Amino acid sequence: MVQPSHRPPMGSRRARSASAHRLARPLRSLPRARHSRVRPLGGAARLQALNPSPSPMQAREPSPVLLALALSLAAAVSLGITRFAYGLLLPIMRDDLGWSYTLAGAMNTANALGYLVGALSAPALMRRWGTPATVLVAALGASVFMALSGFFRAAEPLLLQRWLAGITSAWLFVGGGLLTAQLAAQHAGKSGWLLGLYYGGTGWGIVASAATVPAVMGWSGQWALAWWALALLCALATAAMAPSVLSLRLAQPQTAAGPAAQHRLPWRRFLPMLAGYGCFGIGYIGYMTFVIALLREQGVDPQNRTLFYAALGVAVVASARVWAGLLDRYREGQALALLNGLLGLATLIPAITAQLWALLLSGVLFGGVFLSVVASTTAWVRHNLEPAQWPQGITVFTVVFAIGQVVGPTAVGWIADGSGGLVAGLLASACVLWAGSALALWQRPLR
Repeated sequence: MVQPSHRPPMGSRRARSASAHRLARPLRSLPRARHSRVRPLGGAARLQALNPSPSPMQAREPSPVLLALALSLAAAVSLGITRFAYGLLLPIMRDDLGWSYTLAGAMNTANALGYLVGALSAPALMRRWGTPATVLVAALGASVFMALSGFFRAAEPLLLQRWLAGITSAWLFVGGGLLTAQLAAQHAGKSGWLLGLYYGGTGWGIVASAATVPAVMGWSGQWALAWWALALLCALATAAMAPSVLSLRLAQPQTAAGPAAQHRLPWRRFLPMLAGYGCFGIGYIGYMTFVIALLREQGVDPQNRTLFYAALGVAVVASARVWAGLLDRYREGQALALLNGLLGLATLIPAITAQLWALLLSGVLFGGVFLSVVASTTAWVRHNLEPAQWPQGITVFTVVFAIGQVVGPTAVGWIADGSGGLVAGLLASACVLWAGSALALWQRPLR
């Protein structure tokens, strides 16, 4: 006789399983401290590494606005002082050394040639040293070369000093711009504001130069001392920004792998943008190099010249907020077109009138716009290129910018040596800026 099977029904197995889970639940809810005494120390350390509990000091991150302000001192040194303060010294040095306007402009052309060399070499330098180290070494170099400019009277060593200062200022400006672009990428809602803060830092350098050079010249009458005072400003700015630069721990874009790194930069697709930016480089530097000399020729007294230059610098700082929305909004060339057009108008004003209110309007409008043109290209790179291509994109725009600055001062100086004088030179600059505005309108988004 076949014995009946004693296999329990399916329902009873489920019941036993549920009962087992109910019995196990109190065990799982027991504290684990008792088991930790027999657990290996290495395992506990690995578990803690997987689930860290940061201290309040570790959890507190620096404000991105404060970091951008610290980085803005790089722009203050590289452009506001190293590049533009020469415009304040140009009329004094030209009178003392007997220069033509062509030679006076060639000093800024040498600086721009150095800037071009620095822009081309900056990516390799940042890969080798790291961006923060490059920024600080370049800032120290700019301080040294600004000081050396006060030791010579012959044109050749002065041209060499301006060239070397241009190299280090390009390293500084490109490195600071890249750090700010990466910072802006981590805070997308504030990206335009952070970029504007960085480039607006140039205004702090302009304001500091406007306060320093006339004061030193009024006290000593020696332009060499003015160079040394400017070098001291660069050194102080370097010391002030060093702690923040060294504390940056930003995510670096992947450049060794991935599709973006394998493809060449599609620079032919943004030729209108590059051409418009090149026109900006030619046109704006003519104004910044010679406008103080023009005001002097027009009989504007030293106090009003200082007021004009300081107002221009304050407007540069304020422009960080004014144009932030524009930089965030447009992916095409409209921002560059609008800003170039406004710069052409600001450049035209001193060429047609010497009224103080009009000159101040020109300075405020120019200062409120021209560094935002540079910021617009960085914003355009962020909008249209992959993160791995940002260093290449920023470098290409910087090279075009440098080429424009090489052409601009000597060309405007050559025009000014003709019968039309500096008025004709500034008129030519305005026309070039308007041509750049028209070219930028042709740009379309890449993605």
